[in-house]
Amino acid sequence: MKSLITPLEVVRRAFGSGEYIAPDAVTEADIIAAEERYLRPILGDALHDRLLEGAYEEFRQDYLATCTALFVRVFIQPRLDTRTSALGTLSPKSDNGTAADPATRRYLRHNLRTEANTLLRRAVRYLEAHRTEYPEYDAHENLFYRCSIDGGFL
Repeated sequence: MKSLITPLEVVRRAFGSGEYIAPDAVTEADIIAAEERYLRPILGDALHDRLLEGAYEEFRQDYLATCTALFVRVFIQPRLDTRTSALGTLSPKSDNGTAADPATRRYLRHNLRTEANTLLRRAVRYLEAHRTEYPEYDAHENLFYRCSIDGGFL
């Protein structure tokens, strides 16, 4: 399976220096799922496939790597907030702190999604300004340019 970034890049780009996460907590499948959900519908199949082949490395690094990492974190954060064992689904608890309440966890996911979307829109503005350099990009495939009913609002 190919993805735009590695699990280690996700950890480095999406988690702060004071946050610890085991490198194996992020899988290739997590990255691919986040790319399929958040990036491919915006970039289009042709451009996304070319990026997976290794084309446009500078664009990938400068414009897509961090937003991809943040989208992966949005995707896996609920799993990081809980643990499953023989006892069922549990919230982690330690002597050094307590698990964040549901409102705080929702606020974190909302902020991560907002930051990732902001960076993705920045990447799209760059693509629009440099269309001749990225012939695979087709703005007609970009979901940002389509009207949708999301959450009941038009």
